[in-house]
Amino acid sequence: MKPTSDRFAWLMQLVMVLPLVFIAEVVRATPIEVPSDLTEMALNRQLYLYEDRSGEADFAAVIQRDEFEPIGERNPNFGFSRSAYWVRLQLQNTAPRERTLTLRQDYPLIDQLDVWIEGQGGSFKHLATGDRRAFDTRPVEFRDFLFPLQLPASGKTEVYLRFATGGSMNIGLHLYQQESLFESLSREQLAFGFYYGGVAVLVLYNLFIFLVVRDRAFIYYLLYASSYGLYFGVHNGLSFQFLWPNSPDWANLSLIVLLAFTLIFGLQFTRQFLESGTHAPRLDRFAQVLQWLSLAMLGAAFVLPYATVIVPIALHTMVVTSLILILGTVGLLQGYRPARFFMLAWAALLFGVLVYMLKAFGVLPHNPYTHNAFQAGALIEMVLLSLALASRVNELQRQTLTDPLTKLANRRFFDRQLDLAMANMSRGAVGLLVIDIDHFKRFNDRFGHSKGDEVLVAVGAALTAHTPRGASVCRYGGEEFAVILPATDADESARIAENLRQCVVDMDMGEMAVSISVGVACANGRCFASSKDFFQAADSALYKAKREGRNRVVSFENSASTMAPV
Repeated sequence: MKPTSDRFAWLMQLVMVLPLVFIAEVVRATPIEVPSDLTEMALNRQLYLYEDRSGEADFAAVIQRDEFEPIGERNPNFGFSRSAYWVRLQLQNTAPRERTLTLRQDYPLIDQLDVWIEGQGGSFKHLATGDRRAFDTRPVEFRDFLFPLQLPASGKTEVYLRFATGGSMNIGLHLYQQESLFESLSREQLAFGFYYGGVAVLVLYNLFIFLVVRDRAFIYYLLYASSYGLYFGVHNGLSFQFLWPNSPDWANLSLIVLLAFTLIFGLQFTRQFLESGTHAPRLDRFAQVLQWLSLAMLGAAFVLPYATVIVPIALHTMVVTSLILILGTVGLLQGYRPARFFMLAWAALLFGVLVYMLKAFGVLPHNPYTHNAFQAGALIEMVLLSLALASRVNELQRQTLTDPLTKLANRRFFDRQLDLAMANMSRGAVGLLVIDIDHFKRFNDRFGHSKGDEVLVAVGAALTAHTPRGASVCRYGGEEFAVILPATDADESARIAENLRQCVVDMDMGEMAVSISVGVACANGRCFASSKDFFQAADSALYKAKREGRNRVVSFENSASTMAPV
């Protein structure tokens, strides 16, 4: 009974295994049908893969063992891997004529890419290229890897590829009909022209701005943008094609070097732009540490293998970008206006960095969107940073026209606005109020200068709150203020002045009683030769108010009368 049972069990296993063997053989032998009307075909879902973990297997051993497996739903993006990946393609030409097609690997940063193409008689032609080999090893001198294929009429052609790299292992294979390939490459080259042209315009534009304003933030931006532009030239394979085709070692190393420079200058630009040494000293010191780490990684790239350095610097890039966002958030919370554009810029870049890094580590698939996310985010970031610099220039100009204590416009702004108001006097009368805080020196002597500063701030706030829209409230100097009232006649100017005087008297400053004296002048029927004469008229009315007892309004047009008692 036992032998019969064993034979039955063996027969059952055979029945179960034979269909699986048959299915596996069918799957293994299934060719990729190339339609007669092919324009472009993505091959990433039709690959047969073999991972050589030792990285030492040769072509003869690989095809003899035949351990290839269909990729299925797997993503042919394996992140940073020390394995060599073999790909087998079996192409079935469905057309009754011989065809010339092109196989394209669209990720150019593969150190070693070996291709074996089946020819007549079953022999294989071997092509050895990659960005660790001279550029002229490529059958077509182009930034990506292009391999011409001759498919026999109604026949099959086998192609084997071996990928080995110290960077991210991205396999992106496409089959093209030649005319379609030329059209696709033309569109891509046009897009690159726009991209790098845009980077060049940004650099030149901000260079000209720097020559005018002499703000060091512009210099760091120029170095940052230039490093980024060159980095992406390497990333796209354009630098290797046009700048150093005979220097494969430098072509590989330059990616890390330029990325390190980008991080160094990006951090320096951020520190200068946001003035983090003053507003966030601890974070600024951490930024300096990251700059030194970037410099250390740059030096390590010259002595350590590429594969050893690329993963740490990729992670370091994410840390740097996160810190820059934190610094921008601090600037935004502190009310620094240019930080708004700054935050938008770095948010765009961070999104691009995250998408690209997730692709580099094999989490997201390799496609034109994930591959170019970093680059697109960087261009958006550079445009927004250029706007942030323009906003910074406006902010610096605003600061030169602002009194730091009261936050009112200062005397420089007042002089400009008064000249402008005089120039536009044909549109209507212009009122001018010159205001002085009564007995301010005595007040400082009694309560101290810090309390005096509180009074100056409170008076400035009261003047701003109770002047009509369009008026310019300025701190002229010391305890003296000035208000320009466009399109306001003498009576209205005097009424506004009296309202301001009463508002200041009504302020609750504790035991500190505060009052002001106001001189009023109006440029309407009476013509003044200059803005200086106009100011002197209001100033003379002010001094008359002070001589008559203070806490009152005196009009230059009717200086014989006062409008408020002491």
